[in-house]
Amino acid sequence: MSRRLTFEVFRYNPEDPDAVPHTDTFEIDETPYMSLYIALNRLREEQDPGLQFDFACRSAICGSCGMMVNGRPALACRTLTAELPDTIKLYPLPVFRLIGDLSVDTGTWFRQMAERTEAWVHQRLAFDPEAQEARMSDETSQKIYESDRCIECGCCVASCGVANINSDFLGAAGLNRMARFMLDPRDDRDNSDWFEVIATDEGVFGCIGMMACEDMCPKELPLLEVHAYLRRRMLATGLSKQDAD
Repeated sequence: MSRRLTFEVFRYNPEDPDAVPHTDTFEIDETPYMSLYIALNRLREEQDPGLQFDFACRSAICGSCGMMVNGRPALACRTLTAELPDTIKLYPLPVFRLIGDLSVDTGTWFRQMAERTEAWVHQRLAFDPEAQEARMSDETSQKIYESDRCIECGCCVASCGVANINSDFLGAAGLNRMARFMLDPRDDRDNSDWFEVIATDEGVFGCIGMMACEDMCPKELPLLEVHAYLRRRMLATGLSKQDAD
């Protein structure tokens, strides 16, 4: 026999001056292999066409459907209702600007993070169209690929206590992005260039080490290893700078 599920969904339109944040309650019958994505679409199609939430790929690739599920950030498309209790409470991810209901603007946050960290390959020499492509080892390329698996869903940022109180903190996603370019042999930046961006309270030394980011990452990225790598490299750089002074 299927369960009757109760959804308590946060509702608020920040563009409406008369709107007041509240929750609406919906009920639907659970079906086999139902995900939150399926459930939310049923709620919108059958009960409230004005319900706002984001989705695109339905395959845990685009990162659009991140939301707070019973107090924990998760992707709606890969969260099965069978894994949840009869009452499911859905709220938008914190930290990011609210668009409406469960929809938040992660794109602006990630764009600003990329601009702050200059998250692209830097080369000091002028571009030479005749130059041969630089080769890298399989081990290095695999490490870069591991960092590039981030889908920028924002779950790590939403779960971070520091990011929730410090809007300038890069968060695990930003630090993971920096580590990706530090590993890339095509990037000509040196440790002193990285030091000014990463070795600050807004960078890796702002992390308080709770590592909720790794626990909540839907792609299971090794964020603890990333943080450890950045701390070791930045500490070595800081000590070298002290010796030089």
